[in-house]
Amino acid sequence: MAAQLHVRFITKQQQYAVPDNPFTVPTSVTCNELNSLVNELLKAGNNEADEQRREVDFDFLVCGEVLRVPLAEHLEEHSVSSEATVEVEYFERVPAPEPQDCLLHDDWVSAVEVRSNWILSGCYDNTLHLWTTKGKHRLTIPGHTGPIKAVAWVTHDDTMATFVSASHDQTAMLWEWNVATNAVECIHVCRGHERGLECVGISRCQTKMATGGWDTNLKIWSADIHESSDEPGESVPKRLKTEHGKFQVRTPLMTLKGHKEAISSVQWTDSSELSTASWDHTLRLWDTEIGGIKSEIVGNKSFFDSSWSPLNRMLITASADKHVRLYDPRSREGSLVKSTFTSHTQWVQAVQWSSTEEHLFISGSHDQQVKLWDSRSPKAPLFDLKGHDGKVLCCDWSKPELIVSGGSDNTVRIFRSNQRK
Repeated sequence: MAAQLHVRFITKQQQYAVPDNPFTVPTSVTCNELNSLVNELLKAGNNEADEQRREVDFDFLVCGEVLRVPLAEHLEEHSVSSEATVEVEYFERVPAPEPQDCLLHDDWVSAVEVRSNWILSGCYDNTLHLWTTKGKHRLTIPGHTGPIKAVAWVTHDDTMATFVSASHDQTAMLWEWNVATNAVECIHVCRGHERGLECVGISRCQTKMATGGWDTNLKIWSADIHESSDEPGESVPKRLKTEHGKFQVRTPLMTLKGHKEAISSVQWTDSSELSTASWDHTLRLWDTEIGGIKSEIVGNKSFFDSSWSPLNRMLITASADKHVRLYDPRSREGSLVKSTFTSHTQWVQAVQWSSTEEHLFISGSHDQQVKLWDSRSPKAPLFDLKGHDGKVLCCDWSKPELIVSGGSDNTVRIFRSNQRK
């Protein structure tokens, strides 16, 4: 007779709750068999009016990790005795994202971000592009004299929007877009970096921004489009001034030094604190009030990207290898990797947390793949999002229902994520 163990099913989704008394199952029970059992229990508990209720696909959390192997093997990996009653938490499985559109560009797409019904993208041919989330191209915006490496929306409403672009031409530009007339104007050129820029981050209050790049410096700027700058526009190249009218040069409010190589990512973690990732193998937390470093995490590879989530206060990172890593920057053991996610076959270039689901994130790699992960399932991604024919260079999940990515195949790919409400 097959060995058995006792399990107790629990869930935070009360519409799927079943009796919490223990059930006996074979130790070899799999996720699919547990899924059938829970659905049978739900069916047995339904009244006649609910008999036609659809079968639900569930995932199962045991010992803090999503079940991907037979239960006995999972318990052995976590050194849990099969003699005790095992608590099995279940929750509705994330639906598979559906491919939507492919937005064609003239060069590599190295930056992308969604806001409301609009997509902002930046290219290696020095241009910015505005698109609708339905795939319609609205504007091509020239101005930079080097590849654009980062973009970010600052403010947005139905009539006006502001956004920033950061380029290898050593500048960041603040733009104002009249949505109704579809006219865009460069209002401020941010000068101060001595080498190309790689990243830009907007504070939550939308009044400040931070930039980092190859000069290893982190610079803080005003993001207020209407605030006067310190220098007149005469110092800006005449070609740029002619194309975009009158504007001013903006200088940084603060420069923070400490990194030894290029800063590849910057994120605001609260109103005065920032997180940076660098090619010098370090992650750093900075305090703009004291103007210095609060803490440092040392990795063993160059960091290409990072993403901080306000929902779980964790950092995920992309590195010069095939792994995504999870860190808790505030723990005493912050330098210890909490989880390693391995499925990509080449360097991971970009990562991004979901803006609404604390356990979900995406990653993009040189292996042409975008992957959707659950942070409680390090052994395997939930889904592989295929479509790119070149390296994935950037990704974004700012809008809950849309996953977007750009790459060296000159495209932005759009997937509808179909998150459950």
